[in-house]
Order: sequence, then structure tokens, then C-alpha cells
Amino acid sequence: MKLPVIDFHCDVLSKMREDGGISFQNDPKLDVTYDRLIQGGVSMQCFAIYLSEKWGIPKYEYILDQIDAFKNRVMKTGGGVRWLRWKEDADELAHTIQHPAAAKGGQGPVPWGLLSVEGADGFEGSLFYVRMCYEMGVRFLGITWNYANWAADGVLEKRNGGFTEKGRKLIDLSNDIGLLLDVSHLSQAGFWELTERTNRPFIASHSNAKAVCPHPRNLTDEQVRAIVAMDGRIGMTFVPWFVRAGGEGPVRPQELLPHIEHFCELGAEKHLMVGSDFDGIDTWIEGLEHPGLYPAFAELLCKHYSEDLVRNWLSGNALSYLGTHLPSKGSGAAH
Repeated sequence: MKLPVIDFHCDVLSKMREDGGISFQNDPKLDVTYDRLIQGGVSMQCFAIYLSEKWGIPKYEYILDQIDAFKNRVMKTGGGVRWLRWKEDADELAHTIQHPAAAKGGQGPVPWGLLSVEGADGFEGSLFYVRMCYEMGVRFLGITWNYANWAADGVLEKRNGGFTEKGRKLIDLSNDIGLLLDVSHLSQAGFWELTERTNRPFIASHSNAKAVCPHPRNLTDEQVRAIVAMDGRIGMTFVPWFVRAGGEGPVRPQELLPHIEHFCELGAEKHLMVGSDFDGIDTWIEGLEHPGLYPAFAELLCKHYSEDLVRNWLSGNALSYLGTHLPSKGSGAAH
């Protein structure tokens, strides 16, 4: 069963920065490829710009390298990947999802790509660099990776600090220009400080339910309720150790069902989406190793839930958020 999918997190771009020979078309070094997006019915893929610790001191040029890889290697692959930056783009995507036969060329909808930055480290403490990345087309910012940076503490930072003074200015700037924020790696203290300071609902792009699997990167019930209350979004993720604790034997797709059930019990039925973390992992859920397998996952979900619910989790909830909170083309940002 092929249903439209919007996936809010993958790490293709950091792999492409490390290996200039990788082809986005169908390279076996990648989980997410153009061919697999088409195979799996992925209408939009969010590409995270991640700066690996093994690259040394984070630099702004590493962010620019990955924007360049997206523009010149991802977007020019196959039938083309379209860049989703504006509310109007989200509206067009919604139309193509609802009327797939109207897609140009009769080959089915061309996938869209969205850019996020995972961890503010590479901005080198410069709010000007943040603004420039927004004007270059980045639309989401995960404030930290797992540890502390100049803006805030990550979820694995033992002191569990919140935002620095410059980090608070980052929140204000993001609210002002329309850069949307992602808390998946943020510390508990930072999460609650952000709920008080932001005036735009944020997302957790790739996190599961801590009550089901007690990993530090998963969300507590209180965090889930807070995201629901602000009409944010939660991307269930396919990282095996965020799905089931212990590591005995392979994790299977049906083990995501308790997470979905728990999110729904907390009122997140209209706030749940997908954030696979493909290409950010080297161990996979068995039977959900790449986006070409989304149809089988959709079929599994439809055995337990209505097709309308499943459609919303796979794309509808993410799409309504994008259509509401992305900036319009006439909002004053550079085109």
C-alpha cells in the first residue's frame, strides 16, 4: 500500500560531504536515494545538515558544503528534487498529494526536499550566519546535537543546562525571521525554557516515547503534552535503540506500534509524523531499512488503524504544520 510520506529527518548530506563520489540516484552507500524515494512514495524528505564530531571544530563552511551538495547533487538527480521553502510550496505539495495524476509528465509527483540544520554549532556563535542560512533556504534548526554548544545544552550534557544568553537571542531571531525550531536533541532544561520563550510551535523531528523506551533522546509524557498544547509535531523515528531498550534480537516495525499508541493516549493523534533518521544510523529496524519500504509499513499500520489516521501520520500532520508555519514568499526573506 503506497501512501504519501513526509519524512522529517535523514543524514544524507553529511555522507555526501564526506564522499564526493556518492550519487544520490541509487548509491548503495545511502539509505535514502532518489530511486527509493520514488519507490516508497516519499513526497517530501527533510535533509539535515549535520556536522560530524570527527570533522573537528565545527565550521560554517561545513554547513555551506552541505547546502551546495543539496543544490547541485540532490536536486539535479533523476527527475529532479524540488526545494520546499515557502508556504506556497507546501500548498503545491498538498495539491499534488491530493491529485497525483496531475503531476507533470505523468510519471507521478516529483519529491520535494526541505533543509534543516542539526545543531547550531556550525554557525560559530554568529546570528548573522543563522540569518544568512535562512535566506539561503534552511527552514528548520535543531538547536543542539547531544552535547553543549554556544546556544544551549544537548540532551546528553550531564549538567542539563538551558540556553545561554546568545542562545536566547537565537530563539528571538528564529521567531522573528520564521526559522522553525527542533528540540529532538535539546536538554530537558532547554526544552522547558524554549516553551516559555518561543512564540512559534516547535517540532521534535526524530524522537519516540520515553515511557515505552527509556532512552534520553525520547520524549517524556510532559514534553509530549507540551508539544500537543502548542500544536507542534513529533516525528517517530526508526532508530532501533529508541524503539526498544535492551538490544536482544532485531527490532521489527510492529514494535513502533506501542509508541504510536502511547502518543495517541497523550492526545498527539494530530501531531504525529515520521522522522526516520535514515543515513544517521548503522543498525536498522528489520524490514524498514530504507524509504523504499514505506509501503509495507503503511500496510502494517492500516491493519491496526484507519487509513485516514495512517495518512495523517505519514504525511497529513506534517503537511498541515508546514502549510501553517512556513513563511510566505512575500514575507520579506530573500528568494
